[in-house]
Amino acid sequence: MGMLKVVHLNTYDGNGGAGKACLRLNRALLHENIDSKVIVHYKFGKNPDIGTFNNTMLQKGYTAATIVLERVLGKRYLKPNMRTPFSFAWFGRSVTEHPDVKAADIVHLHWVNHSFLNPTHLAEIAKLNKPVVWTFHDSNAFTGGCHVRYTCDHYQRECGYCPLLKKSDADDISNKIWHQKNEAYKKLNFTIVAPSSWMLNSVLMSSLMKDKAIKQIPNTLDTGIFKPRDKKQAKAALGLPPDKFIFLSGFMPSRKDLHKGTQYLMDSLELLKANRGVSADDIELVIFGNRGTDQLPVFPFKTTFLGTIGSEAKLAECYAAADAFLIPSLEDNLPYTVMESLACGTPVVAFTTGGIPDMVKHEHNGYLAEYKSAESFTAGMEWVIAYATQAQLQKQARDTVMEYFSEQAVAKKHIKLYQQAIKSAGTVNSKA
Repeated sequence: MGMLKVVHLNTYDGNGGAGKACLRLNRALLHENIDSKVIVHYKFGKNPDIGTFNNTMLQKGYTAATIVLERVLGKRYLKPNMRTPFSFAWFGRSVTEHPDVKAADIVHLHWVNHSFLNPTHLAEIAKLNKPVVWTFHDSNAFTGGCHVRYTCDHYQRECGYCPLLKKSDADDISNKIWHQKNEAYKKLNFTIVAPSSWMLNSVLMSSLMKDKAIKQIPNTLDTGIFKPRDKKQAKAALGLPPDKFIFLSGFMPSRKDLHKGTQYLMDSLELLKANRGVSADDIELVIFGNRGTDQLPVFPFKTTFLGTIGSEAKLAECYAAADAFLIPSLEDNLPYTVMESLACGTPVVAFTTGGIPDMVKHEHNGYLAEYKSAESFTAGMEWVIAYATQAQLQKQARDTVMEYFSEQAVAKKHIKLYQQAIKSAGTVNSKA
């Protein structure tokens, strides 16, 4: 065999954590001399190195329409004001005739929702007789539709009685989607990549994935971009006061994304201000994200809103300027904001949930607060403010990323997995 050829399939080109993970892994593999390509369902950007299944404006328009239509039609079945992401399986597309997919040694799936790979088209990939690797960036692949589970354990059975649906019973839409996926997964053999121990344990408890091989490999990022800088210089570049303690948070308050934990952050900040040992004049809050600044709550500290940051270099500068990063998420796989912050030498305060404990080591490179406890989250902010040697804390944050999440380390783990998958597939074919 010549150079190993890998094709990555993702819905979008860089949108969201899954898109970033896909592109960053592709870049890491290219650095290791792997013939790696990304093809997406809908392409927003103009990077010529990212392929798409839409070769004409008509095809792109149709794809956009199905993405929107699935979401609009879905509202008829979901409870009003539903804040938990849920994907139906009405639309999809075939990928098996694309030349790069046909030429690949490995087909690596990432986030494939929004009218991309529904169960029918997933099963069709089996016809290629190629090893398939699938990185789970959220829970949807092993549920009857939801992307975030919270405490629901129906995925351990056959779903049904879905708390998100207007009509919820034993054979509701979630149960039907579960059975569609079950039939597809019987036909398609694939190896699962779980980016976090939380995701690994979730998959092991899933009724849909009981017979699938699984490997825990984290996502990666470019540690040459996300790296520490002189704090005072970084603050000055953003127009921030050098003598204040800067808290950074990567969100805009959202009425839809309940799992982002916005209210807990608001409550924690109020508690921090109420504590006599912390002066409001000594702290400033900086927020970035893709939400508008309309209908924002009143923050208890002076707050700077940066909006959407498109440049990774600019984003890294924001992390480096901060003294601590705050993430109040209630459920997350392996959130990139945490990894990016640590890579820039900035400690993190977070709830003990999802894959965050894989990155944040309590009172070493950050603080893990008790789940859904604003008081504990406040204690984390106080802990990082009072830490005696900030430079040491910053070094410990950076060291964590370099040891476990660097491009080279993660790429080599994937290459080893690909080689094992090819070897196993060859063994199976030789017995056939």
